[in-house]
Amino acid sequence: MNESGNGPGNRPRGEAAGVDGSVAVAACAVTKTYANGVRAVRGVDLEVPPGEIRAVVGENGAGKSTLMKMFYGLEQPTSGEIIVGGRSRTLRGPASAIALGVGMVHQNLMLVPSFTVAQNVVLGVEPGRRGLVDARAAVETTARLAAESGLAVDPKARVDEVSVGMRQRTEILKALHRKARVLILDEPTAVLTPQETEDLFAAVRRLRDGGMTVLFISHKLREVREISDKVSVMRAGSLVGTVATADATERSLAAMMVGRDLSLDVGRTPARPTEVTLRVRDLAYEAATGQSLSEIAFDVAAGEVVGVAGIEGNGQSELAEILAGLRRPTVGSIRVGGTDTAGLDVAGHRRAGIGYVPEDRLHNGAALDESIADNLVVDRHDRPPLARRGVLHPRAVRAHAERLIDEYAIRTPDPSVPVRSLSGGNMQKVIVARELSAGPRLLIASQVTRGVDIGAMRFMYERLVAARDAGAAVLLISADLTELLALSDRLLVLKDGRLVGRFDDTAALTEKHVGLYMLGVEHHDREQLVAGLDDAGEAPAA
Repeated sequence: MNESGNGPGNRPRGEAAGVDGSVAVAACAVTKTYANGVRAVRGVDLEVPPGEIRAVVGENGAGKSTLMKMFYGLEQPTSGEIIVGGRSRTLRGPASAIALGVGMVHQNLMLVPSFTVAQNVVLGVEPGRRGLVDARAAVETTARLAAESGLAVDPKARVDEVSVGMRQRTEILKALHRKARVLILDEPTAVLTPQETEDLFAAVRRLRDGGMTVLFISHKLREVREISDKVSVMRAGSLVGTVATADATERSLAAMMVGRDLSLDVGRTPARPTEVTLRVRDLAYEAATGQSLSEIAFDVAAGEVVGVAGIEGNGQSELAEILAGLRRPTVGSIRVGGTDTAGLDVAGHRRAGIGYVPEDRLHNGAALDESIADNLVVDRHDRPPLARRGVLHPRAVRAHAERLIDEYAIRTPDPSVPVRSLSGGNMQKVIVARELSAGPRLLIASQVTRGVDIGAMRFMYERLVAARDAGAAVLLISADLTELLALSDRLLVLKDGRLVGRFDDTAALTEKHVGLYMLGVEHHDREQLVAGLDDAGEAPAA
C-alpha cells in the first residue's frame, strides 16, 4: 500500500500491510460515491501507524471529513477497505468503531449539558451492579483517566457550567474510557484559547507517547505544524501526498491543498482612521438566555479594523446582534455617524449604513432556497437601478448578480441556482458580496471565515482590508486569534459580557497575552478601557 492514490495491488481482500501491528488504521483504495453521483473520496490509500499524530488537511470538500467518518463508521465506503488494527473491517456504525478502539471527538461536542463531567465520561458504560450506577466509581474512574492522560477536569462539575476546553477534555476522556487506541480530533482548537490549546497539545503528545494514534483535522496550518508528526493532504477527494511535518511549511502545505502557491499573509498598510463611525456608550443587555452584557463602551473609526476577541459564549454574539438591530439593548447609547440606532429595527440599521455578516450564515445570512441573484438584492430590491416603483427588473437583477459573482469569485454555474447548492465558502462569498457591495459605513463581520477553506479565507482577508482602506469602519468578531491579530488595528477582549481588555496597538501583541484576558487572568481597569472616549465621539488615540 502507498499514499499516492494508487490501489492496493494484488493483495488479497482482508490482507493488509501492517497485519503485524505496524498499522493502527488505514484506508485501502477507498472510494465514496453518494446517490446523487458526487464522489467525495477517490481511491484513497492512507496508512497511520500506532504512536503517531497524523494531521489530515484539505480545503472544504476535499474529502477529509468523509474519510474520517468512514474510519468512525458514520459512513461506509462504496469500494475499498477500511483497516483497523491491521485487519479489514466493516464498520456499520460508531458502535462498531468504538468496539475496535476508534474514538472521535466532533467539532460540535456531544455531551449532556445537565450531567456532570463524570456522568458524561461513563455514559453508556457506567460502573455499577444490578442496573445501579456507582456514582463514586464514576468520579474515581474519571479522575484516574484525567491524571493518566494529563486532561485536567473537575469530575463533579456540571458540563453546562465548565469552560469549552474542559468540555472538550471530557469528550476525550469518554473515548479513553471506551478503550480508544485511535483518536480522531475534528477541528479541536476552533474555540480554545492559546493556553487551552497548549494544554490539549501536551495531553495529545502524552497519549501518542503511550502508543495512541491521533488523527488531527484542522484548518490552522500553524497548529498542524506544531502538533503533528506527519501531514496528509487531500484535494478534490484524492490524497495528494503525505509529508513529514519537519519538512513542511505553512506555505508548502497550502500549495498542496489548493494546487498552487498560496499564502495567508495579507499585505496591510498601517490604518489611517478618521472620524468615529460607531460610538457605543454604557451598553447593557439583559439576556433571557445566553450572555448578558454590561458597561460596554468603545469606538470604531472609519478606516480601521477593530477586533473583538473572547472565548465563545462570552457575549460576542449578543453584541453583534445588538449592533445589527436583531436585538434591542436594555440601556445605553449606540450611534452610527449622526444616527442613534439603539431603538431602530433591522431596516433602520440598514438605512444608517450598517452591513452585517452573521456568524450563522445558514440561519441568519441567506435565504437558502432562493437564488444567488435574489440573495444579492434582498437589501436593495426596492431601489433603482434594480427596481422602479417597487417592480424588480429581472435583467438588472441578473446583471447585478453576474457582476458580483465575477468580482467575488463565487463558483456557480448560474446566478439562478439556489444558495443551498453552494459550498460553505461560496455561500459565505455571496453574503460578503451583498454586504460589501452596499458600501457600508460600518461592517460588522462575525466569524467571517468559520468553516471556509484556505482559499476563501485569503479572499475574505483581502476584502476586509480593502473595505477598511476604502473608508469603512470594520468590527471583526472572531474565535481565531491568529486571524484577529493579522487583521485588527486595535483589539477588544470580552469576558462574561464585559470588556476586560483594550489594545490600541496590536503590533506587539501575542496570542498568549490576549489569552490571559480571555480567561480572566488579566484585565484592564475602567480607566484604561475608556481612555480617549468622550461624549463628543472623538476617536481614541491609535
